[in-house]
Amino acid sequence: MAKIVLQTEISGVEGKHGKVRDIYDLGDSLLIAASDRLSAFDVIMKSGIPYKGQVLTQISKFWFEFLDGVVENHLISDDVADFPSPFCDYPEQLAGRTMLVKKTRVLPIECVIRSYITGSGWKEYQQAGTVCGIKLPEGLKQCDKLPELIFTPATKAEIGEHDENIDFDRCVDIIGTEKATYVRDKSIEIFKKASEYAASKGILLADTKFEWGKVDDKIILIDEVLTPDSSRFWPADKYQPGRDQESFDKQFVRNYLEDIHFNKSGPGVVLPDDIIEKTSAKYIECYEKLTGKKFEPAE
Repeated sequence: MAKIVLQTEISGVEGKHGKVRDIYDLGDSLLIAASDRLSAFDVIMKSGIPYKGQVLTQISKFWFEFLDGVVENHLISDDVADFPSPFCDYPEQLAGRTMLVKKTRVLPIECVIRSYITGSGWKEYQQAGTVCGIKLPEGLKQCDKLPELIFTPATKAEIGEHDENIDFDRCVDIIGTEKATYVRDKSIEIFKKASEYAASKGILLADTKFEWGKVDDKIILIDEVLTPDSSRFWPADKYQPGRDQESFDKQFVRNYLEDIHFNKSGPGVVLPDDIIEKTSAKYIECYEKLTGKKFEPAE
């Protein structure tokens, strides 16, 4: 099994550790390292997933390049040689999983775009005929494609807490009409472009979340983009409405936790080896299908 990086440790430097990412403030820029930690139901598990941080970072890099000319993003470099000292001296921890990025004023909402009815949206629909308060047609089956994309923003929760779904009016209250309209429309635009591309690779993009930040007077795309951690990717050849779908993400972990009646308020648990291995393989398969490249772990 590959070396698992649960947390980066840079001598003499304090970092901020999120659910998955370790963030180092460099003044006018940030260094963001994607660890191999795994969060499920907003709880960090005790086991890591081999190569997960590298896969997430390389998929985000792929999409940033793919969307070049459509939307500006925060990536400066993912080459450890470009990182300032002392970070450039830690390739064994940082290579392949780390991005040097522009520091922004982060907009305090997550922009969720849904193309299929699944997850929490499906549960709400069964009870109320709505998803995040948006009324939908009657008679939809689990994982049906929605008549059109819907924008369902959410607040950003602290570690150990759950994001709260909000409506567009509340989004406007939080960040203002101009910003809310821009991130809604741009999120839908890039979702459509990414969805068409993914479909050409035999992958359905069911939903995703985007995050945005402001630098100078520009709103730019930040954080991870269209990864298995922020999106639901389904193999198109196995898609069948009316049931849960196979997916290129941590669904093996979610299913296992449901089976053992995991307490979703935590703490995290140690995962069985077979669940870890299957989950790692799914992340890698997602990278290879999307990019058309063989995954080569950074050493």
